[in-house]
Amino acid sequence: MKTNKKTPYLFLLPYIILFTIFIVIPVTIAIVLSFTNFNTIEFPKLAGFLNYINLLTQDEIFMQYVLPNTIAYALIVGVGGYMLSFVLAWSLAQISKIPRTVLALVLYSPSMTSGVAMAVVWRVLFSGNRTGYINSILLKLGLIHDPINFLQETSLLLPIMMVVGLWSSMGVGFLAMLAGVLNIDESLYEAAAIDGIRNRFQEMFYITIPSMKPQMLFGAVMAVVNTFQTGAIGVQLSGANPTPGYAGQLMVNHIEDYGFIRYEMGYASTVSVILLLIIYTFSYFSKKLFAEQD
Repeated sequence: MKTNKKTPYLFLLPYIILFTIFIVIPVTIAIVLSFTNFNTIEFPKLAGFLNYINLLTQDEIFMQYVLPNTIAYALIVGVGGYMLSFVLAWSLAQISKIPRTVLALVLYSPSMTSGVAMAVVWRVLFSGNRTGYINSILLKLGLIHDPINFLQETSLLLPIMMVVGLWSSMGVGFLAMLAGVLNIDESLYEAAAIDGIRNRFQEMFYITIPSMKPQMLFGAVMAVVNTFQTGAIGVQLSGANPTPGYAGQLMVNHIEDYGFIRYEMGYASTVSVILLLIIYTFSYFSKKLFAEQD
């Protein structure tokens, strides 16, 4: 029977079309605009590498606040959240089905919370007056004498953002890791016990992690993407963009600031291209670390 070689491509066609429209074309346009001066009204004017040079040498806000804030946030929320996702997934796999399902739902639910709902909950907790829960507790304990305006304090805004980010970091990567742990062949653990493995932690490092590399890779990529595309947290908590003293300003906020407030789309595209390169770099190393060996 003759095989139609076009059939697989017909099945791939919807994905290819959507991927091209929503990924390839926008990324290509952003790269092109990054080499121009574009105010959204006049036709873009070619600027060469001027935007990149200004970003790295003249933009003090980017170099002093945005880039360090983004790196610090990525290390704590991205790496920390990724490790926490695995530890929680592995821990839940050790208990019975019903409590595991309930706890998994509890841990996953914050990642489904909308930005508005998230801001309402955390702004009530960290409210800068005496009615805020944190201020109320600290005042009752006698640890402070006057309320602290947490969300406007430049030294506290970024740590609070990290707490909120960790709270909502148990997303699909966490569920993938949980599925990976639960689907490992039990015979591997039995064989490992015969070979000398004696406790759960040895099983984790020698059996669990090597056996679920695809899920670990997926979780790593999702952690990288979600961490670097975060921008709403600081703005919604502080109520301003730029955030007070640029204390909670991340790269996405910098893009929104120049793109939708100042209407300097060429410069905003330059920042977005740099962000894309950072995400690609981290994703590449994640793939190298967890990819299956041929």
